[in-house]
Amino acid sequence: MNREELLGHYSKRSNIESTNTTIKRKLGENLKSKNRIAQESELLAKIIAYNLTVVIHEMYENGIDPEFFSKKLKKHTS
Repeated sequence: MNREELLGHYSKRSNIESTNTTIKRKLGENLKSKNRIAQESELLAKIIAYNLTVVIHEMYENGIDPEFFSKKLKKHTS
């Protein structure tokens, strides 16, 4: 009945599964930590590392030159 809604949910799930698979392939499937808190921290670190690789890839792919500090900020700190 709600085909569009179903396709929207399926698309989100597909993107999540693709991301999970890519993280496992690039950064390893297993967590090395033994306790739960350390495992959660390790997993979050892997997600951050993956996100950084995506940002860096997109920068090179699209010719983006990041500007981490605005010129206004540099003037005030000088």
